[in-house]
Amino acid sequence: MSTERVLFAFVIVLALTLNVGFIAGDINDINHHNVYELFAALVVSLIATVMKFGDRSPLGSSMLATSLVADLQLIAAATAWGFYASGGAALTAHQGATVVSLSIGAAVANVVSVVLLIIEMANLRR
Repeated sequence: MSTERVLFAFVIVLALTLNVGFIAGDINDINHHNVYELFAALVVSLIATVMKFGDRSPLGSSMLATSLVADLQLIAAATAWGFYASGGAALTAHQGATVVSLSIGAAVANVVSVVLLIIEMANLRR
């Protein structure tokens, strides 16, 4: 067991679980979604991306691409939330749905990344 691989897998799975934790709830009710959880998902996703830059495995480039997509989606969600809330008003249902939808896109990218990680780990055993 490699400590580096364990940490690598931990961060990738943590990025996915934080993202799913944020999107869980009614898409039209922004009160079901925590801005700090979105922030945590973004930070962990960025850390996962940095860790993937050093990955020289055969699936490393695909994993990096999915992580970059997740980062882009989460940055867009955070930017949209910041833009909508800049006036001090609460987000409308439409604005909240936009933020959550962008985060769902990031979750899909993170799921693909975890699947690629599992495939890579299964191939290491052979």
